[in-house]
Amino acid sequence: MHLLGPSLLLLEYLAFSDSVPWEFDHPNTLYTWEGACVWIPCTYRMPKSGKYLNSLILYHSYKYDEVSKEYRGTILYNKTNTEEAPKDRRVEFLGDNRSNCTFRIDPVKVKDSGQLGLRMISGSDKWMEEIGLNVSETAPPPRIQLPPEIQELKEVTLTCSLNFACFGYQLQWSLKGPVVSSTSLTPKTVSTESKLTYQPQWTDHGKNLTCQLLDPDQRVLSEETVRLDVKHPPKLKIEVSPKEATVTKGEEVTMTCQIISSNPEYRHISWLKDGISLRPEEMWGVQEKLKLTLSTVTKEMSGKYQCEALNDIGSGKSEEVDLQVLYAPEPSRVQILPSPAKEGNSVVLTCTSLANPPPTNYTWYHNELEVPGRTNKTFHIPEVLLGHAGTYSCFAENRLGPGQVGQEAELDVQYPPKEVITVIQNPGPIREGDEVTLSCIYNSSNPGVTEYRWNPQGTLQKSSSRLLKIPKVAWDTKPITCWACNTWCSQGLPVNLDVQYAPKDVKVLLISPGSEICSGDKVHLQCHFSSSRPTDVHFFWKKNGILLQEGSELRFDAISPEDAGSYNCLVNNSVGQSTSEAWMLQVLYAPRRLRVSVSPADGVTEGKKVVLTCQSDANPPVYEYSWFDWNNQSLHRYDQMLRLDPVKVQHSGTYRCRGTNRLGVGTSPPSTLTVYYSPETISRRAALGVGFCLAILLLVIWGVKFQRSWKRIRSRQELQENSSGQSFFVRNKKIRRAPLSEGPHSLGCFNPVMEDAISYAALRFPVGETDTQRTGDTEPSETQGLSLNMDDTVTYSVVQRRHVVRWQGCGRREMRSLASAVSPGREGLGLTQQWQRLRGRAGCSGQGVVRAGQAPPHLRP
Repeated sequence: MHLLGPSLLLLEYLAFSDSVPWEFDHPNTLYTWEGACVWIPCTYRMPKSGKYLNSLILYHSYKYDEVSKEYRGTILYNKTNTEEAPKDRRVEFLGDNRSNCTFRIDPVKVKDSGQLGLRMISGSDKWMEEIGLNVSETAPPPRIQLPPEIQELKEVTLTCSLNFACFGYQLQWSLKGPVVSSTSLTPKTVSTESKLTYQPQWTDHGKNLTCQLLDPDQRVLSEETVRLDVKHPPKLKIEVSPKEATVTKGEEVTMTCQIISSNPEYRHISWLKDGISLRPEEMWGVQEKLKLTLSTVTKEMSGKYQCEALNDIGSGKSEEVDLQVLYAPEPSRVQILPSPAKEGNSVVLTCTSLANPPPTNYTWYHNELEVPGRTNKTFHIPEVLLGHAGTYSCFAENRLGPGQVGQEAELDVQYPPKEVITVIQNPGPIREGDEVTLSCIYNSSNPGVTEYRWNPQGTLQKSSSRLLKIPKVAWDTKPITCWACNTWCSQGLPVNLDVQYAPKDVKVLLISPGSEICSGDKVHLQCHFSSSRPTDVHFFWKKNGILLQEGSELRFDAISPEDAGSYNCLVNNSVGQSTSEAWMLQVLYAPRRLRVSVSPADGVTEGKKVVLTCQSDANPPVYEYSWFDWNNQSLHRYDQMLRLDPVKVQHSGTYRCRGTNRLGVGTSPPSTLTVYYSPETISRRAALGVGFCLAILLLVIWGVKFQRSWKRIRSRQELQENSSGQSFFVRNKKIRRAPLSEGPHSLGCFNPVMEDAISYAALRFPVGETDTQRTGDTEPSETQGLSLNMDDTVTYSVVQRRHVVRWQGCGRREMRSLASAVSPGREGLGLTQQWQRLRGRAGCSGQGVVRAGQAPPHLRP
């Protein structure tokens, strides 16, 4: 039972632990007044279960009804997902359904003061947020915030603020200065603020500072006023008697220091003269009224007086009072500027005498003699001379009386050395390289000469001696000048040494032609020099170091390349001789003396590398080469060297080269190149010749053997034909024949035993039969003269020309079988017709032509 209570509480906590409360951010209480507006800046965050705001209600003076479990009160605004129904037209919702819950009420009324309730529903989550609203009948005054301390001339920032913000309302200051206004409308703060930055003056101390609230019509609704407390040092002024602060020596003066303002109060008073504090013994009668009394003034009391006071902020001084003590001029003194004075310059002498008022008249004395017409304080000498030198004095006077002559001053007129001259101490003429001595002499000087200056060779040299020695004088030594110097320097007249020397700057000049020199041109050279002392000179010419001729000019009517070389011009006088620098004479000419050189020069073997070089003589050098062979054909090679790598026997022949520069063309004579066979080529060709000879010998032997074999074959064929018993009988009648039959008269037959053999025929005539020869029939000459004395017949052997037959499609075996079926006069057909018919039966496709007495080719032996 004791554990039941805590268990129930734990269960209740666990049941509601997933519920996340709503989070709101807004001012707790908002302030405004009747007729103004009020902004309610507000932000919120719904629980995690809620996504969008379903309902929003703004209540005034709400209460919770325990019976209905709902809030009751005056509804100022109501919004759901489907509609927006503001209950009061003055209320405007400026937020959204996710995070912003800002409202504005314009105008606001006093009855709106109290608690506002913001009822928000999102799904099953509900919340009521309380917002305080304080509405007064009139506008509250703004608040002025001042810094802890305000000091004179130190810039400060003053702040005027109001816990209220509504557009159109503003704050205004009574002082002028830079103002920065701002309005804050955030869930944290709602305010209107104005900041004034200004530099306080001590005169602002004790003044009122006001900040006013203005409505949009610039009417003052409320204001706040504060009193300024400006800390500053004491502010003082002096009253003097007599007022003009001008007294005569011996009279009395009284000065009073007055405190105009001091915050905080001053603690100490002191007096100053010309910025320096007065010692106690110098002050008379510093009393309660802050007075300073000078009973018997002297001229030393003249000056500027001030009083000074101190407080915790600092010190303050009064304005200066200039006390003037009048007295007659004191003994005068003379001041000379500049002193000493240089002759010819301007000099000013000043008479100085202390007096108040200042002197109005002066008297001047020179060497104790009054200078007439000089009554001014200054004595000006525009151009001082030696006669102005001496002692000077003066005295002054004012309206109180004259002064006295004081200390004299001496005018020292100085001048540079006078009548300076330079003297050459060498007895005779001066030659280049001699030692020369010069002396600098002058007449007078004030002050005395302390230094001499010389300018030999254009450089200034200083020396304490009047002598100048030049160990080796140069030929071009310029006139020498000396200066004698004290405070200033005087220059003497320049002295020319007239140094004698050999000719100078000797050089060769090309007179013509104007530019380059070509072979055959006319050339004119001239020997030139810049100066010589003495001027009587002689000229000589040298070529390559060898004396050529005498004279100032050198001419070539038609110059040749052989005239090129190094030329020198020589000029001499009584002092010595000078030689020009070598002048190179270059003659331009077209290429000449071209020749072809072969490398290597000692025998060329095929397969090696050969270089043919075109050597030429030309100026300017050859810029293009051409090569030609023994047929005068261009090799299309344009370098100076023709490289054959590897060289062949076919390269043997004559070669020429041609060189070209901008002046012309030159051609070399032919040069022969002989290329020899290499040992490998000779061996290879020898082996080839031997092989060829052996092949010819074998062919001859084979031909002899073939000829013998052929003769044996012919002899065998003849023997075979002569021994053959087959023949065919030809009946030679010119009368009309009856069709042939195989009777006694058909005695001949075709002998196809041997192919490619000569055919023979025998004619047998039976005894007693007399056949008459047909007109036009001929017999071969071989039959004539044969004897007919054989038993009953006469036999003829006839060699006939064979018919040539070309067969296609029949083999040798087929043709032999066909030949056995062919006989002369068979079926009244000739041999050719019989062969063609039999061939068609045998299926041979070829065509043939049979010559008389000849068997087909396939049947030849």
